[in-house]
Amino acid sequence: MLTRRHFIKTTAAVVAAPIAGPALANSWPTGAQKAVWDAQVTPPGFDLGTTNPWGLHPRLLPRRVTARPDLVPGDIHVDATARYLYHIEDGGTAMRYGVAIGRDGLYEPGTYKFGRKVEWPHWTPTQDMIRREPEAYEKYADGMEPGPGNALGSRAIYLFSGGRDTYLRIHGTPYPSSIGTRASSGCVRMVMPHINDLYERVETGVTAFLYKPQGDGPSLAHT
Repeated sequence: MLTRRHFIKTTAAVVAAPIAGPALANSWPTGAQKAVWDAQVTPPGFDLGTTNPWGLHPRLLPRRVTARPDLVPGDIHVDATARYLYHIEDGGTAMRYGVAIGRDGLYEPGTYKFGRKVEWPHWTPTQDMIRREPEAYEKYADGMEPGPGNALGSRAIYLFSGGRDTYLRIHGTPYPSSIGTRASSGCVRMVMPHINDLYERVETGVTAFLYKPQGDGPSLAHT
């Protein structure tokens, strides 16, 4: 079981439910449709570090920070206590984003691999989700088509373990007010324009470390 550890030294200038893909998707969006949806969810004049129509706490806006030098560029680290996701960059820096994590008992710390990433994905709740909250999820048992209202939002990064899909995701959300909280059924949620930015930076095959919440334990970043 992973625990939080001190891997960010100083601050410089800026995954929701376990979710499966539908067995048979009814349709796949074209490039033109994806572009329309991207424009729809991206505020006019969007700036990664300052645009905030969602009313997020300022600390949850993306920021570039100085990373510990022994960390592997490309990897992802999720601080479940502070609700931060760090993408380690070349040159000793990392991009830090605010996230939402799973509700009590549903967040799954561990070490994962990025097995797949998808723009404007389909979504189907797992059977566990349907059994746990049938009133919320049973109507989507056959899947939900892509679009701005889809539970995975605009982008999804699929977490694998031992070569198998875990049904955990780092993904966008149509519920940006959940960022900074424990709100999902296990995945890591991000504001859609923020996951769009991360999506372009990450590659499949890299490692994602999801740390165990540690209450008042040591911070992963100095401000």
